[in-house]
Amino acid sequence: MMNILVLPLFQMPSGHHQVADALIYSLQHRFPEVYCEKIDFLSYCSEQIERRVADFYIRWISVLPHSYEWMYRRWMKKFEQPTMEPWLLYFEKKMKRLLQEKKPDLIICTHSFPSHVLQRLKQKGAVKVPVVNVYTDFFLSGIWGKTAIDYHFVPHEEAKRSICSTFRIGRNRVIVTGIPTHEHIVPARKMKRRTNKRILVAGGNQGLGKIKPFLTNATHTQLTYFVLCGKNEALYHELKSWNDPHIRPFLYIADPAKMNELYDEVDAVVTKPGGVTMSEVLAKRLPAFTLSYLPGQEQMNLHYLRKKGLIYLLHDKEPYDQQLMRILMNDEEMNQLEKRMEHYWYGREKTAQDALSEWIEANIYATRKR
Repeated sequence: MMNILVLPLFQMPSGHHQVADALIYSLQHRFPEVYCEKIDFLSYCSEQIERRVADFYIRWISVLPHSYEWMYRRWMKKFEQPTMEPWLLYFEKKMKRLLQEKKPDLIICTHSFPSHVLQRLKQKGAVKVPVVNVYTDFFLSGIWGKTAIDYHFVPHEEAKRSICSTFRIGRNRVIVTGIPTHEHIVPARKMKRRTNKRILVAGGNQGLGKIKPFLTNATHTQLTYFVLCGKNEALYHELKSWNDPHIRPFLYIADPAKMNELYDEVDAVVTKPGGVTMSEVLAKRLPAFTLSYLPGQEQMNLHYLRKKGLIYLLHDKEPYDQQLMRILMNDEEMNQLEKRMEHYWYGREKTAQDALSEWIEANIYATRKR
């Protein structure tokens, strides 16, 4: 039996958990002799700390987004600070206890903070277990452990070149996997071309963003909106009360197979630029639009995606539906977008699931041989 420990952060639904669940699903179906366990590292340390930090985070980005953005750019990129040392020693102690309890053969980090703690422990020689970073955004923040981490599953070739040159990490330890998606999200071969467009509107698991203003502004009769309200039940019930045949709200969809079916029904997506969501959208070959994003991670994702021409930013100077139709009905632009999507996926070396499977097969074989 091989034990694999997967470490996201926070209990609330997030891309870190989606990636963790996707990897666990794949590995447990491919290898009956492998046991995977997902543990929110912060809750393991203290559920009270987890609740307070999560609540503080949501309030901060909602009330003071500009200060969060400043902090993220100035401080989170340079995470090693003297004031953090006592806290990091506390988390190191908790991590060592967790590893003693679980005795994993492999650790997969889908969040940067557990990776950072493990980096420190590996540098001190306190942890020998192989660790894999699975990055869930289109950039590599400074919080992730780098040099002492054994393997890095990065979103694109640019990230691989950057991490190899900056931290002098061997290219064999860095694999371009893209941001992992669930195997039930079946990649599409080409984009859909229909006149009456169906638009999926997603505001994140918390139903954040400018969903209501967007839908109030939307009047084009050739557009039907499928609206993911996440866990925002108030928004869901309000949209239901509108009784608008062009607006179809949905609560949080946890099943990736159902999410795949929904993707297959639509022609484009209006979403916040979260890493996992955008990876799914790109896999489904769907044009992506955004009009709101969270400071920090999503803002940096947006910067990369716009630079590569993989997302369109809607503005307030023109009705949103007119902007959508002008772009979606432009055949030349859609052809160019499809080429840009193909170019993005062309750089992937293998899926994260396949890369992990190769590692497991090699190590199970080595163990049996001994």
